[in-house]
Amino acid sequence: QVQLVESGGGLVQAGGSLRLSCVASGRTFSRYAMGWFRQAPGKEREFVAAISWDDSTYYADSVKGRFTISRDNAKNTVYLQMNSLKPEDTAVYYCAAGWRVGGTDREYNYWGQGTQVTVSS
Repeated sequence: QVQLVESGGGLVQAGGSLRLSCVASGRTFSRYAMGWFRQAPGKEREFVAAISWDDSTYYADSVKGRFTISRDNAKNTVYLQMNSLKPEDTAVYYCAAGWRVGGTDREYNYWGQGTQVTVSS
């Protein structure tokens, strides 16, 4: 069982930056693929970024070039650095862990509670 706790969300102006963190419990963190998803009000949850156990990274087209996912296995933590934020990035951001990296919910077995990101125009 893995427990995930996100932090770092908040209110930021358009063009600003935030860094989200997700700390995982357990001793097998380095073996998991980790992903970030987001859900805006009235919309389906969507893929944002993912990182495999061997540090291969994947991004949604909407965030490519602006967001960076990384991991620190010594700290059981995955990060999402978000730059050049836009109002359409406003959503609850969720961290997820799974045995296989991918861009859909199906690849992930464990989910955090989410952290709110609000970008004002």
